[in-house]
Amino acid sequence: MWGTVNMRSLAFPPTLQNPALAHTECRVISVTPLLRELILRVIDLAALDIRVPAQARLLDVLLDELAQAPVHPLALPMPADARALAAARLVLAAPSGAAAIEEVARRSGASRRTLERLFRKETGISFGLWVQKARLLDSIRVLAEGNSVTEAALESGYSSLSAFIAAFRRTFGYTPGKLSNPANV
Repeated sequence: MWGTVNMRSLAFPPTLQNPALAHTECRVISVTPLLRELILRVIDLAALDIRVPAQARLLDVLLDELAQAPVHPLALPMPADARALAAARLVLAAPSGAAAIEEVARRSGASRRTLERLFRKETGISFGLWVQKARLLDSIRVLAEGNSVTEAALESGYSSLSAFIAAFRRTFGYTPGKLSNPANV
């Protein structure tokens, strides 16, 4: 996480069976205003006692809201192949894209075509798309540090602000301007 963060944690007993809790992978969800208030209410109570009818209903609504919360695609799958992993690490070390994809491929001991094949097989997306997503994920850090959308675009390797905004919206479902204004987060 970057920038100013307010974090709350909820713990559910492993015996609680609910579709909202059935996910085994880490996910980033959008917290709606209702979900936010539910979380704050549960935190105020310190713990829910399902023997208390009002608290049992609160848990049900909380679980319903968690199940419906939009999931954000902030995970970046990592390849296992040594050459592809070396390329991924090179990109992540300098996500602004100073090195061309061909240079990253050469330095990782594979051709661009081999990397494209490996990334598609091991991550489900092409190497080019993986690099773009890595750069866009890094742009979230730039925005969280209080920089402008233009600065985030330039640091992400985009020379066109409109192309950056379009790619950001396509990837995350909202514009980077939402993150550059702390009141929107």
